[in-house]
Amino acid sequence: MWLNKLKIAIIEKDLNSLNSLMDELPQLERREDIDSALCLLKEATSLVESLKDETQISMVQMKKNINFLKSTQAPSTGKFDITS
Repeated sequence: MWLNKLKIAIIEKDLNSLNSLMDELPQLERREDIDSALCLLKEATSLVESLKDETQISMVQMKKNINFLKSTQAPSTGKFDITS
């Protein structure tokens, strides 16, 4: 059951489910289940790393966009001029 939930979480890229499944890691007894779990955990690790890289790329791009938007704004004087 746990292995099936892990497979589904990986396919759906559901990090919350992956996290909760890691918290409730069962004691696997059959060699086949252990091998499957190892393969799935490697895949989950790969998934998390790729999502982390995507997030980093997005954050860098957002920072560039913010800096560009700031550079296009007219500088403000910060004073309230009522003489006009």
